[in-house]
Amino acid sequence: MQRVIDIPTSGTGSVRTGTLLEPPADGALLWVDVEAPSRAELEALPFRLHQLAIEDCLTFDQRPKLEEYPEHLFVVIHELNLDTSEISGHEIHAFIGKNFMITVRERPCRRIDEVIQRVAGANDIHARGVGFIYYLLADGVASHNLVSIDQLSEAIDQMEEHALNVADQTTLPRFFELKKSLGAARRALSPQRDLFAMLSRVDSRWISERTALYFRDVYDKLARSVESLESQRDLLANVLDAHFSVTSQRTNDIVKRLTILSAIFLPLTFVTGFFGQNFAHLPFHSLAFMWVALAACAVIPPTMLLWFRRRGWL
Repeated sequence: MQRVIDIPTSGTGSVRTGTLLEPPADGALLWVDVEAPSRAELEALPFRLHQLAIEDCLTFDQRPKLEEYPEHLFVVIHELNLDTSEISGHEIHAFIGKNFMITVRERPCRRIDEVIQRVAGANDIHARGVGFIYYLLADGVASHNLVSIDQLSEAIDQMEEHALNVADQTTLPRFFELKKSLGAARRALSPQRDLFAMLSRVDSRWISERTALYFRDVYDKLARSVESLESQRDLLANVLDAHFSVTSQRTNDIVKRLTILSAIFLPLTFVTGFFGQNFAHLPFHSLAFMWVALAACAVIPPTMLLWFRRRGWL
């Protein structure tokens, strides 16, 4: 599916759906939004798109990057979405030319829809150029990513409350889900931060010096996101260590109690085993020693418990 946004030199723009066969008119700007295109659809666009960039658009597993070709810039950014405790990425590819921009995505993107509505209803977009339109999109994606990172931070904060609950069998799997999500978000946003650091300093015919200043704001948001991810990773590691410490302490307490029980029953086992031998003549073979054995069985356990408590073992 293709959406074409015409941006005339004056007045508001218009949005139409269909196949673009002609390049933009002189002085006009054109934005083409394409969802899950084939190679033929991209090659049919009336722009000289580089084959390497087209190849990258056919597989949505690219890392964030900025590449400059003779006729356009090619940019790949990631939008992050948090579902429970799992981060999923949504790639947005863009071709930025002198008087056109092409966005390529795998599925519907709310950020693109919001920018299309803003661009189509504005009167001053043409004067700002194609680079400013891409800034609006990049800024929307960066703001959304910052919200997703904040939601991930809240999920980690909630895990702190469950760190001491070793009986909850879902605690540890959730820990590793959050750790995996942090890693995925960091792999997506770290190169994206570097990308906009370069884009804010780029000197090209597609991004004006005035527009490049706006990309510094996007860079700042991404820098905040990456810094937040680093602090969250340290926090999650500390919470995980605390969980393991509590689990280990609980295991030690259980082993300690079992060891004390074993120590109490060890002399009882000796007494009952000695006086329970099946022989006709035993040393101390008399009824009195039977009562001695019973008395020993009754006195030994409390005596040992009292001794353990005085030694600080209980």
